[in-house]
Amino acid sequence: MTVRGRVRGNDYRVLAPDDHLTPRLTVSVVIPAYGGQDKLDLVLAALARQTYPAELTEIIVVDNGSTPPLRLPGGTSAKLVRCERPGRAAARNAGLARATGDVIHWLDSDVVLTPGAIEAHMRWHHAAPYLVVTGYLRFTTAELPDELPDDLEKHFEPAEPHTWIVDLVERTGGLTDNPQRPFSLHVGGATSVSARLVEAAGPMDEELILGQDTEMGYRLAQAGAVFVPEPAARAYHLGPTMRMRDKQPIDRVSHAFVADRIPAYRWLRGHPGRQWKVPYVTVVVDGTRGYDAVRTTVDAVLAGTVPDVSVLLTGPWATLDRDPRAPLRDPNLELVLVHGHYRHEGRVRLAETADVDPAVPFVLHLPAGWAPGEDTLARLLDLARDDGLGLVNVLLHESDAEGVVSARLERASAFARARIVADPGEDLDDVVDEVSGVTWVEGETYGFTTEPGVPQGRRGAYRARMEAQEEAARLAKEAERLRAQVTKWREEAARWRKSTVELRREVGALRRQLAAANRAQQGLRTLVSTTMKRALRKRLRG
Repeated sequence: MTVRGRVRGNDYRVLAPDDHLTPRLTVSVVIPAYGGQDKLDLVLAALARQTYPAELTEIIVVDNGSTPPLRLPGGTSAKLVRCERPGRAAARNAGLARATGDVIHWLDSDVVLTPGAIEAHMRWHHAAPYLVVTGYLRFTTAELPDELPDDLEKHFEPAEPHTWIVDLVERTGGLTDNPQRPFSLHVGGATSVSARLVEAAGPMDEELILGQDTEMGYRLAQAGAVFVPEPAARAYHLGPTMRMRDKQPIDRVSHAFVADRIPAYRWLRGHPGRQWKVPYVTVVVDGTRGYDAVRTTVDAVLAGTVPDVSVLLTGPWATLDRDPRAPLRDPNLELVLVHGHYRHEGRVRLAETADVDPAVPFVLHLPAGWAPGEDTLARLLDLARDDGLGLVNVLLHESDAEGVVSARLERASAFARARIVADPGEDLDDVVDEVSGVTWVEGETYGFTTEPGVPQGRRGAYRARMEAQEEAARLAKEAERLRAQVTKWREEAARWRKSTVELRREVGALRRQLAAANRAQQGLRTLVSTTMKRALRKRLRG
């Protein structure tokens, strides 16, 4: 049973934020801007109308090299920061460095919030300190007003919804139905993030050309975030986004970079021999357990059907002292052999401690001497991913002398969440079970052995797995095409609905004109009849 307030997976519904909020958290609204003074003025005017207390709201505008420089309207309490480093990520980081709020609210300089938007965000942040909340954007082509109108909906409608977000939310039960990539909801136009999560995940990646929002969303997920769509947090984007205008070329540029940093995008990693900045799984092995045992494990891992893997060998490598005069009698010979055998292997890192890059989604702790089969790691990863598990324990051996020997496949994001919500002294595995799920499996069933050597038949299994990955990539691409087609159809349907309304108005106007013409015609007939009768009477009298 889930303890109230502890979200399992991404099912944030257990939090139930209070509709009658007593505000206590502060929020920093960070607005990167490059030109567009007229739009910025409207954005700041909308922020001045927010129902969330002004004394708890900090507004930071970051001028990213505008010419002429941006200015703040009189009477505003906003801060203006100048950032000479080009790019929205750099501007956001400059604003983030000045932010002091408990919550960071990203806001684009062409997004106008409705009055209750920030309050709708903050209700969630008062419910839990590890949330990412995204509002609902609507894209308007209405003429920019000189001053912010009292009724935003009346002025900016009709507007188009953010169909991609709406589609993502609808097909995942509001992001509660164990979505594989809920971090995709992190869009910089109108998203708020717990400052604690931002501190854990780190600032935006300024090396990226595009895709910074999604990449940061992924790191926030790794830090334990829960992603919440909030339809009550409404906002209007003044004009279409760059992605709406040029989706395909933008995706092409974005995918070239995010593939290296977001392992969850499996369809972008179809190459069988590539290594990536962030691997999909890291296998941690104690390098002090003897050369033969270590080699049995590491070689089997590297020979498996999951190429997107790295190995972390722990040991006192920095202080390793060799005896070149009598190498066979060197007391550190086993360590020397391990170090020499793997120091130049690109997928193996030798480190003092088991500190794994927090961006790596899965970590397998594996005792030296145990060799996974060629498809063992792939099967364990499929189990964890498909069932949304945070921990898969693998029973390798059990005896009175050794006790239980096991391996552990950990989902990094589940353990990060567990560390946030765990009470002092509480067993972390128990908390992981609540927020994500834990299971035990038999090692023999999954192909673990103590036999040394590279698994045989790897080539055929590897080819089969690559073919399966290629098919999955093809299906993912086809799904993306179909989603784009559905989006197009929705846009066409919206245009038809709009055209239908206009046609109905025109038909109504024509009917009114026809009725008026009929009345005029009837009046004319009456007039003619009366005139003819008068003329006839006059002739008869004459």
